[in-house]
Amino acid sequence: MQRSDRVGEEMRDIIASLLRESVKDPRLPAMVSVVEVEMSRDLSHAKVYISVLGDDEAKKGAAAALKSASGFLRREVASRIRLRVAPELHFVMDDSIERGFRIAKLIDEANKGLRKPNDE
Repeated sequence: MQRSDRVGEEMRDIIASLLRESVKDPRLPAMVSVVEVEMSRDLSHAKVYISVLGDDEAKKGAAAALKSASGFLRREVASRIRLRVAPELHFVMDDSIERGFRIAKLIDEANKGLRKPNDE
């Protein structure tokens, strides 16, 4: 495992914890997950993949809240991880969890349609 991968995993845990406990922005919904953090090879940039469960309005609010809190998050990450340069955070909305829920629901509905009434 490369150093950038290890630092990315550590940053994912720290950012998730900060979003849960320290960021008090009302635009940030309760169901926000940090899916992954991809670090550049020189560790100066981090793509933070965020999943928000909710409608488009909740996603827009979350994006605005994250942009507003990025300086705080960057400073906190830098104080918790010993790096030469505090990485610049780039937030990217990721809908993979939402797609997973949708697919699971479709599979459940398909399975219900395959069952015969006498099978239960």
